[in-house]
Amino acid sequence: MDHYRNFTHLKNHETEFRDYRIRVRERGSGAAILAPHGGWIERGTSQVADAVAGHRHSFYAFEGLKSNLKSNWTLHITSDHFDEPIGLAVVSRADRVIAFHGAKGSESAIYLGGLDLELRAELLESCRSKGFRAFDDPSPSRQGKGATNICNRGKTGQGVQVELTFGLRKRMFDPSPCGTKWEQNRLFDRIVECFQAVL
Repeated sequence: MDHYRNFTHLKNHETEFRDYRIRVRERGSGAAILAPHGGWIERGTSQVADAVAGHRHSFYAFEGLKSNLKSNWTLHITSDHFDEPIGLAVVSRADRVIAFHGAKGSESAIYLGGLDLELRAELLESCRSKGFRAFDDPSPSRQGKGATNICNRGKTGQGVQVELTFGLRKRMFDPSPCGTKWEQNRLFDRIVECFQAVL
């Protein structure tokens, strides 16, 4: 269960720029790359989304900033309820939407959900071709098929939800994301290339 039922509820109890921040960069490519649980909520997802978007695609991240890392989980709003207005506006103008998330698990894997089956298939093939373990998400709670899921609120009503396991995210940074220092390594670059190649 989320601590807050929607963004208005969260905003009434948390302070922007102290507890959370919103980062946005809009471009005209027709693609929006998101990290709705970025910063210290689901560590590493902001960096991946930012890098995949680059200077070509629109980028949006809602990021937890709390100094007590575990406290950032209170900022997590389930994707089906994620209604932060700036994020919704960015997505509403996009034809293709990819939302990056962080999943639990010690395995190094990429799990994909969402309603854009064609884009999902292309991304799976791209990731697998570069040696990554990539699968349709087997978890019933991570299918990303809800109409109100942030990844499915673009122009087509279809998007992709990407779950990067904690085991994989630990390997993408030096040292691991358990600390506060972040250095993206070659594995990080390879993952970004998988998604950029399709977009």
